Amino acid sequence: MELVATPRVRFLRELAQEILHNNGRGRTIIAIDGPLRSGKSEFGDDLASVFRERGHPVFRASLEFFHRTRAEQNAFGADTPERYYRYGFDYSVLRRVLLEPFRLAGSTGFVTAAFDPSRDMRIEPKWLTGPPDATLIIDGRFINRPELRAQWNWSAYLDAPVTDAADALYDRDDDPASLATAVIDDTEPSRPRRVFLDAC
Repeated sequence: MELVATPRVRFLRELAQEILHNNGRGRTIIAIDGPLRSGKSEFGDDLASVFRERGHPVFRASLEFFHRTRAEQNAFGADTPERYYRYGFDYSVLRRVLLEPFRLAGSTGFVTAAFDPSRDMRIEPKWLTGPPDATLIIDGRFINRPELRAQWNWSAYLDAPVTDAADALYDRDDDPASLATAVIDDTEPSRPRRVFLDAC
């Protein structure tokens, strides 16, 4: 179904064209990074809609559904922003059930959600498969950490005010905007725009 050609949709179509021009064959993973409340999930959903408009198979995931349990996080000490930044997510599970099997393509199954943060419990896995040419769009905080950044074919950083201490640690340690393929100002969602680092 063709989307209404709003300024947001036109911007996302240009991004999709760029991504597919360079990564249109095989399995591609796109990461959407940004601080708390920067609109990562909405941006990922809208970008996925543009991929679907083009008839390109696309899957969605979020790091929110790959947290460690509270008990597992407690094993790393007191509840602080630094603990959350360093140990809040279970990257091992993410790689094992989603990233690695998705890359294998073929009939290999993968899981787009492994944990329910609202109930603090693992969820029953729903195994999915897809065609050889497909894209996974995953959003989440700290997604360009060293443990993950080599996994992405293309990544966006949503440039928004940092209001959370854990995001401030991430900015200090990793400078995520400098690691992304594209830096995007999405503070006015109806009219996102690309930001170039040399103009920052």
